[in-house]
Amino acid sequence: MLAFTLRRLAQAIPVVFLSTVAVFLLLHLVPGDPALAIAGSDAREDTLAAIRHDMGLDQPLPVQYLRWIGRVVQGDLGRSYTTRLSVAEQISLRIPATLELSLAGLAIALLISIPTGVLAAIKERSVADWVVSSFNACAIAIPNFWFGILMILLFALALGWLPASGRGDYVREPLKAWTYLLLPALTLALNQAAVLSRFVKSSVLEVLHDDYVRTARAKGLRERLVIQRHVLANALVPVATVLGIQFGRLLGGAIVVESVFAWPGVGRLILQSIGSRDYSTVQGVLLLLVLVFVIVNLLTDLTYGLLDPRIRLS
Repeated sequence: MLAFTLRRLAQAIPVVFLSTVAVFLLLHLVPGDPALAIAGSDAREDTLAAIRHDMGLDQPLPVQYLRWIGRVVQGDLGRSYTTRLSVAEQISLRIPATLELSLAGLAIALLISIPTGVLAAIKERSVADWVVSSFNACAIAIPNFWFGILMILLFALALGWLPASGRGDYVREPLKAWTYLLLPALTLALNQAAVLSRFVKSSVLEVLHDDYVRTARAKGLRERLVIQRHVLANALVPVATVLGIQFGRLLGGAIVVESVFAWPGVGRLILQSIGSRDYSTVQGVLLLLVLVFVIVNLLTDLTYGLLDPRIRLS
């Protein structure tokens, strides 16, 4: 297991390095001048030149990258060009909201996907299988932002059951705070639930035809116990790998959902920063998302290797 862990860590290092290069170059390819955004369109050229010099934008790109990555390694993500606040401070204020939304979305996706995936597998080619497959196809086809708007129109505006935007205070009004979370979490979970449900169905179908399942049935074990003890225990192991990838997709999807519901997370922060050409904040948030994605995938690989020794040997 130690060799497997070290091998996975070694594979993650070049991924992180290339990601930092991509994040840095991508933002510098975006049209627009951050100095102009800060000083205004009527600013004099010497003022713009002074701002570019202060920000280091008049240096060659390799120099700018080395200066940026040098500060990042020391834990300094820079300072926002627009708010003049520390980027790390801005992220630390927003990241709890994004994690709360992503984890709630993942929990809802699991609650929907595992029962429906198992049901579709054990009732293959039945009405239940057709209903689940149709729901999954529709859920994958519907964009997050469109479903979110539908949820707002129905549950917030038409019925008035849930708030349309914002985030509640769990200290002062814990019960009311959950009502703020429900609609964005459902919106975020819909697509992921459909993808996971399909994967669970495929995994369960594969296990259902294995010899040890047929042996358990031949020994007279009840079907419910066969599913619980033999099928689910083995079929859900590969799902652990997919969960890591899906969590990364949830973080990406949260950017859109946070904008629709005015949720105060890092997704909304990055969109606001892109609009104001705030390179430091955008770079900091993108780097954070990349690191979270790499760490989650690393932990997923290690968990998979722990559950299935064949992965470690391969």
